[in-house]
Amino acid sequence: MSMSLREMAVAVLNTADPRQKTALSRRFAEEWRTTRKDGREIELGIAQPPDMPARPSKPELLSPRDVAQRKPGTPEGRIAMLHAIAHIELNAVDLHWDIIARFPDVDFPMGFYDDWVQAADDESKHFNLMADCLEARESHYGALPAHAGMWMSASETAKDIMGRLAVVPMVLEARGLDVTPGMIKLFKQAKDHAAVDALDVIYSEEVAHVAYGSRWFHFLCGRENLDPTPTFHMLVRRYFHGQLKPPFNEEKRAEAGIAPDFYWPLVDQQKP
Repeated sequence: MSMSLREMAVAVLNTADPRQKTALSRRFAEEWRTTRKDGREIELGIAQPPDMPARPSKPELLSPRDVAQRKPGTPEGRIAMLHAIAHIELNAVDLHWDIIARFPDVDFPMGFYDDWVQAADDESKHFNLMADCLEARESHYGALPAHAGMWMSASETAKDIMGRLAVVPMVLEARGLDVTPGMIKLFKQAKDHAAVDALDVIYSEEVAHVAYGSRWFHFLCGRENLDPTPTFHMLVRRYFHGQLKPPFNEEKRAEAGIAPDFYWPLVDQQKP
């Protein structure tokens, strides 16, 4: 590979167009996997990730309270839901490449990079699935305003790898495991088979991303001789500004390696 892995990560982060960003992400992921499979030496390199990833001029980014709520039982509401998911998936692409580039001072086994490259590749596919669904409904990503706070967790944990692992995969992505089954049910009721198929793919692959977060969080706790559960509670209270709200998908969370004593004690404990 002519570029180091972290240079690849920064190139993705600095690409504004969503389709170009995800295409570059997928190409770099394939290059990484091929190089690893061939047993060639991997250069992780050093590259400076931006404070904020490049973004297109649309969608307009608004405060969460200013994003209009549309009824999910209507076609317009379902388009809004697909748009919101696309926005989440695009941010996830950047979040996973950012964790690769952001913490060169932390010594990880090569499996750490395998996991997050795979997660970034998956999220790129997920964005494209949602963008395709929108375009099939005569809409597109950027047609509606979107949540401006998606990058807040990345910014606040830019110097804390354990905080990043706790909040992004183990809180935010775990929340996706809780809410996606309800969204799939809604699109099934609307007989929207294409959206159901796309959401099924996302749901099945997101478990692994939460598991990556749990795996490397526990790895760091073990190396630092920290008790994972209270450490997780402390970091979530420090960095997560929302609330953890049931119902929780306990089966999928357990499959991803997150036990109930991680999240139930945090219910309704909002950061001041």
